[in-house]
Amino acid sequence: MTPLRLGLPKGSLEQSTLALFEQAGWKISPNYRNYYPAVDDPDLSCVLVRAQEMAPYVASGTLDLGLTGLDWILETQAEVEEICTLTYSKSSEQPSRWVLVVPKDSPINSVADLQGKKIATELLGFTKRYLADRGIEASVEFSWGATEAKVVEGLVDAVVEITETGSTIRAHGLRIVEELLVTETRLIANPQARQDPWKRAKIDQIALMLQAALAARHKVALKLNVKAEDLDRVVGLLPSLHAPTVSHLYDRSWLAVETVVDARIVRDLVPRLRVAGAEGILEYALRKMV
Repeated sequence: MTPLRLGLPKGSLEQSTLALFEQAGWKISPNYRNYYPAVDDPDLSCVLVRAQEMAPYVASGTLDLGLTGLDWILETQAEVEEICTLTYSKSSEQPSRWVLVVPKDSPINSVADLQGKKIATELLGFTKRYLADRGIEASVEFSWGATEAKVVEGLVDAVVEITETGSTIRAHGLRIVEELLVTETRLIANPQARQDPWKRAKIDQIALMLQAALAARHKVALKLNVKAEDLDRVVGLLPSLHAPTVSHLYDRSWLAVETVVDARIVRDLVPRLRVAGAEGILEYALRKMV
């Protein structure tokens, strides 16, 4: 059987994508002499592709499945099936934003002020359509890189650039005027591939495990012991998906409690559990959560 052809984003998302697949259960090993990483699944073949080019390759059937940003799907207007959103990035878990950027002292204070102006961006098609939909006539040119520098040097009036926190933009003495698009990574599939029962099942397997790996990144498992008379007080402090698992220890006056909680609350929760009577509190990292 022909393996499912999977496109992986080359560049800034490459390492975080490989790490996500490893957590999900697939070991993918890049070959730095070519663009075809090895994978420990005979039902998969992998290729590294620029995120900007991923959607057209998937739409044409060159690839069955791929990961790319919503921005590049909208930019290319490729006809693909979006399977799920995967919120992760190279530096943080904040979604990336395409924003309109100008010098601090620019008179441009809204998208409407772009009438007759010159704009540079890598997101060329989307930006042109965005302005046209609002009746704004402006000159939009493609930027091959160093986009922020073009507005710093006065080559254009504004740029449409991608950012997560905006810190780099501010460091260049620039100002964000408006947010045009919030983008996150999408797992996309070729619509014809989804019609094949075997490929559909494989795609669904990959989507499930990737989402399970991401869900686990925000959770931890807690296990603790508590005396029977303190059980209600301790359980009252524990958020969980349904209810904590409670079982008796060999000493019937003690119970073991297990649950899953948000990782961000553990530092405040554990001291409260200790005061409420919990002992032997253990925290476990999770790999997947379905």
